[in-house]
Amino acid sequence: MKKKVEGKLIEKATQARKNAYTPYSNFKVGAAVLTASGNIYTGCNIENSAYSVCNCAERTAIFKAISEGEQDIKAVAIVADQSKPTTPCGSCRQVMSEFGDDIEVIMTNLDGDKVVKSIDELLWGAFKLEE
Repeated sequence: MKKKVEGKLIEKATQARKNAYTPYSNFKVGAAVLTASGNIYTGCNIENSAYSVCNCAERTAIFKAISEGEQDIKAVAIVADQSKPTTPCGSCRQVMSEFGDDIEVIMTNLDGDKVVKSIDELLWGAFKLEE
C-alpha cells in the first residue's frame, strides 16, 4: 500500500478514536477501513454496561462499509493509546477474514509505532464458508 494512503487511514482512525464511548474501560480505539472503491469508513469502540453488547472500532467501521454496499475491503487501520501497536481482538479478526485473506491490517499506537500484517497472518485457518 502506498505510504500516502496508509497515512490517511491512520489519520482517519486517530480522528475516529476521539468519538469512542468508553465509560467503563477508558480504552479508546479508532479504526478506518479502505475499500476497493477507494472509500474510507471509520469507526470507534462503543461500550455498554452489558459487556457482551459492546462493539469494537474495527467492526464498527467494517459494518459501516458493508451497510453502504462495500464488500471488497483492502485495508484496516487500528489506533489506540498504548505502549505498542494495537492488535484486533479475535472477533474482529474473524469478521475481517470474512471479506478477504489479503486485507492489510495496520496496527498502530499514538506514538507512531506500527506493525502491518495480512489478516491471513493474524488468523491463519479462519472459519469460512466453503466454496
